[in-house]
Amino acid sequence: MRSVGRLIAIVLFLALMVPAVLLVRAWLHAAPRRAVAAAAVQFVELTAAAGAELSRQAAHGRRLRQLGLVLGVAAIVTTVVLFAESSVFLWVPALGAGLLAGVLLAEASRPRPRWAFGRPFRRPRRSEQISLPLLWTMRGAMVGQLVTAVVLGSVGDLDGGVAAASVAVPAAGWLLAELALLRALLRPLPADGADVPVDEAQRTWTAHLVVAAASVLALLPLGVLLLVAGIDLGDRVARDGAGLLPVALVAGGFASLAAGLAVTGFLLTWLRPVRQGVTALA
Repeated sequence: MRSVGRLIAIVLFLALMVPAVLLVRAWLHAAPRRAVAAAAVQFVELTAAAGAELSRQAAHGRRLRQLGLVLGVAAIVTTVVLFAESSVFLWVPALGAGLLAGVLLAEASRPRPRWAFGRPFRRPRRSEQISLPLLWTMRGAMVGQLVTAVVLGSVGDLDGGVAAASVAVPAAGWLLAELALLRALLRPLPADGADVPVDEAQRTWTAHLVVAAASVLALLPLGVLLLVAGIDLGDRVARDGAGLLPVALVAGGFASLAAGLAVTGFLLTWLRPVRQGVTALA
């Protein structure tokens, strides 16, 4: 019976890793979308307005990401003041949260393009900017992270300050991501056809950057919380007979951490802004 239980636990563990694998596969499929959007910018003769817009948006993104670095360093200093030497384990999460905040702030506050908009106003569909499974996976991960933090905080498994941070930081990131996505969706298409590839590339970059950043803000904390819950529950297995529940929590935690780290890697590939190069048809 013990061997059967171990086999069931292994199968459950592997089954709960499948969503992480599928998420990685979906992000791999997003790479061709980035390549097509970047190539489209190269295959047109950019107008003066489009070229200036590329430089302006790139500078804006750099400034806000530098602000994110400052926020991360400030968060590290805050943890040192509050927790002294115990804060060493919080330095990497604090810096990471600041850097992700910079990415989200940059995309949510992007200045409105200065080119003329077409009449009547035309707007792209969401599916033209990003794969809908990626978008809804981010939203589902955010809901799971917030619910898990609230539940663990309500039963006393999380300190009050940790529980508040586990809710406030991802929720703020989610709000910024949705704001950036809404702005990218509602902005009308440009009037000049030569500006359209630049506009579409910028929308594609914004959508993938904010979805990736918000996904990391959800998946990594969710993984840690599930691992903590699974390990704590493991001490009660013999008493209440919930043998598979700790395994499921730990497996879910590992899957969330693996998915979060993988999405972080994909996020780095999208940080390079849309650039104007030599026109491919020149």
